[in-house]
Amino acid sequence: MPEARRCRAPERATRVGGMASTPAPEPGAAPVKTIAFVLYPGITALDMVGPLQVFSALAGLDPSVRPVVVSGSLEALGTDTPLSLTASHTFDQVRDPYAVIVPGGTEPTFTAMADEDLLAWLRDVAGRAEIMASVCTGSLILGAAGLLEGRQATTHWACRPLLSRLGATPVRRRWVQDGPVVTAAGVSAGIDLALHLAERLSGRQTAQFVQLLIEYDPEPPHGPIDWSTVGPADAWVDSMVQKGLAGHPGLIARLTG
Repeated sequence: MPEARRCRAPERATRVGGMASTPAPEPGAAPVKTIAFVLYPGITALDMVGPLQVFSALAGLDPSVRPVVVSGSLEALGTDTPLSLTASHTFDQVRDPYAVIVPGGTEPTFTAMADEDLLAWLRDVAGRAEIMASVCTGSLILGAAGLLEGRQATTHWACRPLLSRLGATPVRRRWVQDGPVVTAAGVSAGIDLALHLAERLSGRQTAQFVQLLIEYDPEPPHGPIDWSTVGPADAWVDSMVQKGLAGHPGLIARLTG
């Protein structure tokens, strides 16, 4: 039986109807660690919602963890699904996060690489945050902000070659940590990254229990991906770059030249 299925709920969590609930903070409790998820138009929904679910479950077990969703405004923004999302806070309201997680997407993510308000916020909080993280092509936004220079990083397999044009060393892993920067591969890899960070914040036992709560035990119906059969997707990536960065020839040249 896998280890995560054998673990018990951490003692600091109380039980209500078989699930864990957050006990009231006690005097002298650890300082709150704000985990800021970045929302911008057109994100891949699972890039955010998967890790956010992990941290929302973690917050029910560890009252020192506080997930929030930040954006330039509090208006509803579309995703690459019929679902729209609304931030809980604006950038101005979250200036000192413990961790930042940037989701990815397709053309809209390339457009976000030229969003100076977003890039300025990332550069500012990176000077104080303990963790700057990304899921999928969200790493390209970190790169556009200058936060991947000289670091190992990963991203969606099709866009991995672009990382070297942003000063990073591309790595083919599910997730990779280099100093305070943690990047995940495509889409579902964000859950792996989030569980890694959950262990870092709250310990292995708690992270294992979160994995159990969300029942993250993947068994893909078609088996694992045979990466030896996966070739480059240059035409698709180039199309996203051209469409997403229309009007920004300098960035287009940087990524494709």
